[in-house]
This record gives sequence, structure tokens and C-alpha cells, in this order.
Amino acid sequence: MFTGIIEELGSVAGIEDQGDAIRLTIAATTVLEEVALGDSIAVNGCCLTVTRFDDTTWTADVMQETLDKTSLAGSVVGTQVNLERAVTPQTRLGGHIVQGHVDGVGTILRRAPSEHWEAVEISLPADLGRYLVDKGSIAVDGVSLTVVDAGEESFTVSLIPETLARTTLGTKQAGATVNLEVDVIAKHVEKLLGATR
Repeated sequence: MFTGIIEELGSVAGIEDQGDAIRLTIAATTVLEEVALGDSIAVNGCCLTVTRFDDTTWTADVMQETLDKTSLAGSVVGTQVNLERAVTPQTRLGGHIVQGHVDGVGTILRRAPSEHWEAVEISLPADLGRYLVDKGSIAVDGVSLTVVDAGEESFTVSLIPETLARTTLGTKQAGATVNLEVDVIAKHVEKLLGATR
């Protein structure tokens, strides 16, 4: 489990094509502190398992299902990525409950900068619209954000300077794809209500 509070910007250091999977190597520093084999680290919101590491990089195997359902399929060496280690019982839950299980991929439709923040509109797969509400939570490339306006086909978020400076959302432009994870609580509520009908 994660919180959606990004710990550092890493970068793709290597991609090894394995036919039906890739072996992804990420350059990082902070997330390598006290790392162990088998640890979970979210890369742009995708929970990946550490299979190898050294002082400056770590590696994960990314299976076809993940490549089919996330933007990691388009990874290229040098691309910056948002990184977050899994929470511990002592971790502050500064964002919201994020599982690292991407629900779909959206596209940045437009950005509207202002003096102190920036509004960003992102497309939304049709089957996810029902889980969004104004002022609800969503993870975009692993970043915990508050929905400003929830639509059926898109939604908007407002990015503060801290988010713009410390995550990939500060540089991704219109047309860029992003991983989306809706609030898991909304999905559980939907299932429970369906079971009582």
C-alpha cells in the first residue's frame, strides 16, 4: 500500500525486452535507503517488486498484464518517473490509500497555468467515471490528488507548486499518458451496494 506522496523523481536507466515482459532498471537514491529484495516500490503509480539493486539502481520485472494496462509500456531510457516506497505502520498517511494497482490510462488534455498553481484536465476511461466525485481522491501517475471537477470522460485537478516541482506532473504536456488509480473505497462501496440489491 502507498499514500500517493512521491518520495523522489527517478529515471529509467535500462529496459531489457523479454518478449512477454520487460526488465526495468530505475536510477534512484531515496527509495534505495534500507531497500531489500522483494520490497514494493511504486513507479508512476504501478506497484513493482525489487528483484535486484545496487547503490544507485534497482530492477523489477514488469509482466505483460502491467504493460497492457499502464503507461509503463512506453518507457524509454532517460524518462523521469515518480517513485514511492510502500508504507509502514509508522508512515503518515499524507495522501490517500493507494494500492499501486492501476485502473486505467488517461491522457493530459490541457493545462491552464496561473501565478501560483496549474489546472490540468485529464481524459478518463469510460468505466472509471462513476468512481470520481468532486473533492474526491485519485492517483495520477502515483500522485495523490484531489478531483476539482469530475466528469464522465475527463476530470480536472489543481497542482500546487510543490507537486509541479517534485513530480513528473510538472513537466508532462498535453498528449502525455498518465496512470490512473481511482479510490479503492469507492469500488468496495459499489460492490457492497450491488450485493444488497
